[in-house]
Amino acid sequence: MANLKEIRNRITSVSSTMQITSAMKMVSAAKLKKAQDAITAMRPYAEKLTELLQNLSETLDSDVGGDFTTQREIKKVLVVAITSNRGLCGAFNSNVIKEVKNRAAFYAGKQVDVFAIGKKGNDILTKTLKVVDNQSAVFDDLTFDNVSKIAELLTQKFVSGEYDKIELVYNQFKNAATQIIQTEQFLPLAPIVSDKVASTGDYIFEPSKEEILLTLIPKSLRTQLYKGIRDSFASEHGARMTAMHKATDNATELRDQLKLTYNKARQASITNEILEIVGGAEALKG
Repeated sequence: MANLKEIRNRITSVSSTMQITSAMKMVSAAKLKKAQDAITAMRPYAEKLTELLQNLSETLDSDVGGDFTTQREIKKVLVVAITSNRGLCGAFNSNVIKEVKNRAAFYAGKQVDVFAIGKKGNDILTKTLKVVDNQSAVFDDLTFDNVSKIAELLTQKFVSGEYDKIELVYNQFKNAATQIIQTEQFLPLAPIVSDKVASTGDYIFEPSKEEILLTLIPKSLRTQLYKGIRDSFASEHGARMTAMHKATDNATELRDQLKLTYNKARQASITNEILEIVGGAEALKG
């Protein structure tokens, strides 16, 4: 009977876990819809801004970008690791952390620091790499203005010469089940390569194409970082929803197996009791 009690306790425990994972799946599904709508709505704007920047830059000299396009000898690299503040989302965070370590290995012999956006990345990367800053609080109020402050901080680190190159590592959202690890160069601005012929048309630029370009570059950098964080935010909820869905399915399967084991053990116990009673009765007759 002690064995039956132990199985009942396990069934109760697994059922409770299943209820929790199922609830977390539904919460993530609701948050994913909002996050997915946000990144889907933003992508056309980001792409159009990049296109406009490209059309202007292709008709100007390569040095018009000023400090943003300065190519220096790479001695100090800053890798921006965009992870989440919470776990239980499968390999979402570990994939980013693995890629950050790969980038550090790629720049072996140079100073590689990490700028963490997300508590999980900060906690793990601190053990092996130098984390110079952690901006996990941005996820508490994810707005363009708050992300712009981080973008300006990163820009200042490059313009001042503190770092010669800045890269972003994050999960790009494809769908609820698929997240793609992306490594993007943030600064200096990489030369724009396009097969399309630059066409600015018969436009009058006021005040000038150079000044417009210098105005667009900081805005483009803020948009690039905001898009990366938004992508990561949507990917997090997609990964968590998928992970909790699998956890719920596994818990359901385990509960069913335990119930089958319990019924078999209970049937065997009842059979043994019947045999004992019949054996006792036969002994009394003899």
